[in-house]
Amino acid sequence: MIDLYTAATPNGHKVSIALEELGLAYRAHALSFDKKEQKRPGFLRINPNGRIPAIVDRDNDDFAVFESGAILIYLAEKTGQLMPTDVKGRSRVIQWLMFQMGGIGPMQGQANAFFRYFPEKIQPAIDRYQHETRRLYEVLDGRLGEAEFLAGDYSIADIATFPWVRIHDWAGVPVDGLAHLQRWLAAIEARPAVQRGLAVPKRQENTDKMVQTAQSMLIR
Repeated sequence: MIDLYTAATPNGHKVSIALEELGLAYRAHALSFDKKEQKRPGFLRINPNGRIPAIVDRDNDDFAVFESGAILIYLAEKTGQLMPTDVKGRSRVIQWLMFQMGGIGPMQGQANAFFRYFPEKIQPAIDRYQHETRRLYEVLDGRLGEAEFLAGDYSIADIATFPWVRIHDWAGVPVDGLAHLQRWLAAIEARPAVQRGLAVPKRQENTDKMVQTAQSMLIR
């Protein structure tokens, strides 16, 4: 059993989608940002950075993993799925995973912040991050004109990237003219496991008790 500590964000959805695709048994625990539950001492025992998502693998000596990309690699290696074992195939997956982690996530995240949440409109910052996000989408579109999925076969690289690109409107970044990217979005959205993963977390749980339990198990 895996305990997933998460919220309804692109990074949270990466892991819930992966867990559904892999068919792993898990319990989802929704953390409330409003209550700053991700900053409480119990959760910081799991993720010192105080961010979601994080997991604890109860079947592997209560092993904790944080950072969404690291979690995806851990789950793929644990199950032998969604990432090839040969050196070149594994490298292709990790390259595109890092493209999301180091590019699309940070750039689109800043586009979201300046376009939606920043208290004042700073148009040069909005333009910078929206334009860079669009450029990265164009890189994806070029790759997807060569292959059905980012690393050839469906993998954790697609799972990492999809939850961000699917909310492109929220960042004010269009996907007009990117036919290959649009095809890829529609294909992944149609997957039943993806639909189930996007529905997680379903409700807010009693995280106080959950985090205390996790803390006691991790420090025993």
